[in-house]
Amino acid sequence: MTAPQFNHSVAAQHHRIDASAWDDIYVVGDVHGCLRELRTLVDRIDPSGDDLFVFVGDLVRKGPDSKGVVDYVREHDNMVTIRGNNEEKLLRGTKELPELTHDDLAWIRSLPVAISFEDALVVHGGVDPRKSFADHDVDDLLEMRSLSSGYERPFWWEKHEGPQTVFFGHTPIDDPILREHAVGLDTGCVYGGSLTAYSWYDETVVELETDRTVQHRPASKFVTPRMPVLA
Repeated sequence: MTAPQFNHSVAAQHHRIDASAWDDIYVVGDVHGCLRELRTLVDRIDPSGDDLFVFVGDLVRKGPDSKGVVDYVREHDNMVTIRGNNEEKLLRGTKELPELTHDDLAWIRSLPVAISFEDALVVHGGVDPRKSFADHDVDDLLEMRSLSSGYERPFWWEKHEGPQTVFFGHTPIDDPILREHAVGLDTGCVYGGSLTAYSWYDETVVELETDRTVQHRPASKFVTPRMPVLA
C-alpha cells in the first residue's frame, strides 16, 4: 500500500512509519491529561519495547495532568503522537496550559498531523470522503466530524470507503467505532467513559473503564456508533 498523497502543506506534517519494525502497533484514543488511566492501560497491555503506541492526539487539556501525559509520552521511545485540535489551540494561542514549558510547546509544534503505516492512516478528526487527500488542509484532519454540521448524521466515517483505514479520535463515542475503513477511539476517558487502544496486528480492542468523571459532557455530544462493524 502506498502512502497517502497529501498536498505540500500537509505532506510536510505527515510521518510514515515502517510497521515491519514493530511487533505490534497500538493506536490509542484521546487521553486529555488523564495520566493515571494512561499508565493503567499501558500496564494492562504489558508491551515490550518492540510494541509501538500511536496516539490520535489530544493528549492535553480538560484532564488533571496534561504535563504528566506529555512527559510520559516524550520519555518513551516506543510512543508517538499526532497533534489534536487541543494541541493546536495551544499553538494558536486560543488556549493556555501554564504548566507546559517552552520545550514542551516546541515539541508539540514539531508533531505531525498525520501518521501512516501500511494501509492505516492516523489523524485526529478524520477525512472528508467527498474530496481527495490532496485537497485536505490541516483543519480538515484536525476537526472533521459531520458531513452536515455539528453532531448531525451522516458522519464522515459512515461514508468513507477507503482504501486507507483511518484511525481517529476527536468525537466522543459510547463504544469504539470498528468499521472496515474507519476505527474511532475517543471513548470519553475524561468524561467518565473509557480509554481505548486498538491492536493493529490482532484487530482487537483493549478498553479501560474509568472510575472518575473529570469533566461533564452532555449526552447530545456523545455519538452512538452504527453498524456495520468488523467481523
